[in-house]
Amino acid sequence: MLYTALISFLTVLQGVFASTWFETLWRFIPFAIFLELPLFLTVIFGIVRYGIVQNAAPAVVPRRFRRVSCVITCYSEGRDVQHTIISLLNQDYPGEIEIIPVIDGARQNLETLAAARDCQSQADRTPQRRLIVLPKWQRGGRVSSLNSGMSIATGDIVMALDGDTSFDPDMVYRAAAHFLDPGVIAVSGNLRVRNAGSSLVTRLQAVEYLVSISGGKTGLAEFGIINNISGAFGIFRADILRQVLGWDAGTAEDLDMTQRLKQLCSQHPGLRIVFDPRVIGHTDAPATLTAFFWQRIRWDGDLFYIYFRKYGRNLRPSLLGWPNFFSHLVGGVLFQICMPFLIIVYLGILFWRYDTGIVLGILAFVYLVYLIFLIMLFSAFWLLVSERPTKDALYFLFLPIYPLFSLFSRVVAAIGILNEIANRGHLDSAMAPWWVLRKSKF
Repeated sequence: MLYTALISFLTVLQGVFASTWFETLWRFIPFAIFLELPLFLTVIFGIVRYGIVQNAAPAVVPRRFRRVSCVITCYSEGRDVQHTIISLLNQDYPGEIEIIPVIDGARQNLETLAAARDCQSQADRTPQRRLIVLPKWQRGGRVSSLNSGMSIATGDIVMALDGDTSFDPDMVYRAAAHFLDPGVIAVSGNLRVRNAGSSLVTRLQAVEYLVSISGGKTGLAEFGIINNISGAFGIFRADILRQVLGWDAGTAEDLDMTQRLKQLCSQHPGLRIVFDPRVIGHTDAPATLTAFFWQRIRWDGDLFYIYFRKYGRNLRPSLLGWPNFFSHLVGGVLFQICMPFLIIVYLGILFWRYDTGIVLGILAFVYLVYLIFLIMLFSAFWLLVSERPTKDALYFLFLPIYPLFSLFSRVVAAIGILNEIANRGHLDSAMAPWWVLRKSKF
């Protein structure tokens, strides 16, 4: 079988350099060439453009330091929430920072509540910092926590942050500088994996974050395309949040908010959302395949819920504008919803039509193509975007494994989407209890 696989691989490879190259590509790697290549090139060109513009742009020196309110959604972080609070207390930002940890279901999360309150003395000793611990005794879910925090926030800028996320010391300074431009209504922060060294699974997720968020969002943002403002790290102009009436009930509140802000931008062309790869937060990723599986079941099911159930009628250029419509159609519907099923069908056809050895040879060639694309994309990120090039160089060692991890992620995505279609999986979410979801319109 291995001999057959080798012969099959060499045959496919020979076909690429022979007169049959077009037929070979069409039959064996249509996803890489005909579907993913345009988006890949868009991201690469965007990263190159970012590298050129970033090096030529003068440093922004704010003349006014706005008050910033940081709403931290907390549920079961325990003592880990202190890392988040302390990283905000120690920000290199001359203006006032208001830190509001909202403890959801505080009756059951007394450890998290106590950990947040233990930071009060340090906050009182730190100039220009104010800590307001908000216990929400009845569990209401993530959206309830965000809106509760927003209701008492007094800052001009509101940050929606996770309780298991910490931040670089210059995060607030860099984020606030964008709001000197009156057209900027939101900033999507850049996330890195904080516990990357915990396991091989976290290492591969670290590669994923660097490729899809640090690199991918940087490239797309250069063309005015922001696919999502992360729920763990979103930064908003406060009056805009109040204009759209805060976060809506249900799951996938980050995608939901992004959709509504994109529609606002399309109605007012002077407004925009930006992504800054130097506005950095560090979050914990699932350390086991099982935990990763259940996280992505929820994430990918939520994508289908938002794109088709909640906003299916709104996905049109007249509401989103052409750049964001393109982002949703290609980056959302095609690559995140349709592509997992296309890949599974493609693999099924291969195993149905060919012997196992031939299939392994074909898949080896497909793997090689994806690996080349991945190395090119990661190299562009490492050279032109990374603010930690020495640390990030380590991840080159994990690139050969990443295509297999990506394939596994696609299969999990298909399961999550089917779960949403068949079982309305968004109603079984840890983001909100059932009694909250039952009362919402979705």
